[in-house]
Amino acid sequence: MSVNPKIESPDALKHKLFRTKDASISRKEDPFDFVRALLDGAIAGAAAGVVVESALYPLDTIKTRLQTVRGGGQIVLKGLYSGLLGNLAGVLPASAIFIGVYEPTKQKLLKICPENLSALAHLTAGAVGGAASSIIRVPTEVVKQRMQTGHFASAPDAVRLIVAKEGFKGLFAGYNSFLLRDLPFDAIQFCIYEQLRIGYKLAAKRDLSDPENAVIGAFAGAITGAVTTPLDVIKTRLMVQGSANQYRSISHCVGTILKEEGPSAFLKGIGPRVMWIGIGGSIFFGVLERTKQLLAANKSSYSDKFN
Repeated sequence: MSVNPKIESPDALKHKLFRTKDASISRKEDPFDFVRALLDGAIAGAAAGVVVESALYPLDTIKTRLQTVRGGGQIVLKGLYSGLLGNLAGVLPASAIFIGVYEPTKQKLLKICPENLSALAHLTAGAVGGAASSIIRVPTEVVKQRMQTGHFASAPDAVRLIVAKEGFKGLFAGYNSFLLRDLPFDAIQFCIYEQLRIGYKLAAKRDLSDPENAVIGAFAGAITGAVTTPLDVIKTRLMVQGSANQYRSISHCVGTILKEEGPSAFLKGIGPRVMWIGIGGSIFFGVLERTKQLLAANKSSYSDKFN
């Protein structure tokens, strides 16, 4: 009777059995739960967005007024919280949509992309999140900046009068310039933040603390804010012009600013913008990571309770 060469030794069978079992357990414990990632991201994003906007709204108002003033005009420092409540009504769902889309997109892309292309996954996820949330972020930004520059007294009045004078499209004034600014902004900021966190964690060989996440968020925000200031100036001018239609398009806006005010006009408000986004990045990413940790801990304790 011949021996079947395919029969494995007991040790080999044991090793194969445990390897298969471990792989099965791993797949069960680490599924790609799109809905869970979306919901957790939405909650964390909403919390972070509201906290940042509430804390730093005056700096944003100053930045907007600096960018819209022409020639030797002076900015007004009254009413720095003008439009805050109306803005929060838009920021909450916009931030929820952004992170709610960003997190599952990032996780999916990281599973697909090679490890050395993780930056591409972060860049793409940031742009996708920005595009998804723009449907709310743009009208919110239009109303906010019109109120910051004294056009309207309240958000409901702003919406009503903008639609009456400019039509529904008035709420999406400067939409293309918004995308021109925010898609690269979101992509660059989140890519810098995620890549710095990866490098820091590898160097420290541990998870980051809340202050460390905040510092990295501040650094990423400040750099991105400075680099995208010219795009922000263009976006602001197009959004606040109203029915006057001083600028017909992005290219016309750029040409007019260059002709009438010179290249330096594209850096208007860079100080408050860098400060606002730097501090905002610190708060946003700090709150974001803390909220994500709390949600993960809550999910873990819930699973332990019912499993």
